[in-house]
Amino acid sequence: MLRKFIVLLVLAGASLGLQANTVQPAPLVSVPTHDAFFNKLRAHCGKAYAGKVTVDTPAQPGFEGPLIMHVRKCEAHQLQIPFHVGNDHSRTWILTKTGSGISLKHDHRNADGSHDTSTMYGGHTTDAGWDNVQSFPVDQYSRELFVSQGIPQSNTNIWQMYIYPERFTYRLIREGREFRVDFDLTQPVALPPVPWGYE
Repeated sequence: MLRKFIVLLVLAGASLGLQANTVQPAPLVSVPTHDAFFNKLRAHCGKAYAGKVTVDTPAQPGFEGPLIMHVRKCEAHQLQIPFHVGNDHSRTWILTKTGSGISLKHDHRNADGSHDTSTMYGGHTTDAGWDNVQSFPVDQYSRELFVSQGIPQSNTNIWQMYIYPERFTYRLIREGREFRVDFDLTQPVALPPVPWGYE
């Protein structure tokens, strides 16, 4: 009986020791304005909206046909938002909370699902921004990608996203170039096909 009691005491002590040594996960740090912006977008999860090009200076081809954004996948730290251009289902915006801000990446795929040679470029917030607006200056990976592809003028890219009750805006600016698409959030549309590579 005494032996059994000692064994139980040893087991209980070991259990307490394990609990004491358990490492608590680090908190997911963030800035309130980043959280507010992220949550405003996340509130549209599962819905799709039509948009139109409102600024294209200088005008460039490639965005003809219906423009649809779809807030398709929403997790606590990441949003995946395909951007469909007509029958081109190659683009997905990926917004990720990094602990030091929000990262914006452009996942570009080929029709067979493989990654395009120009993919995962984007930027990262460098300030608090606002509840409704965040800016993503180009990151180092993207600069090196653009140089390797012979488009160093993109090394000054700044992407911006605006989220208001009636409108979502995707905007690209750099010296000599501005591109903007505005989406009507008051009228959800039929869901588009699954983006390439995400089947």
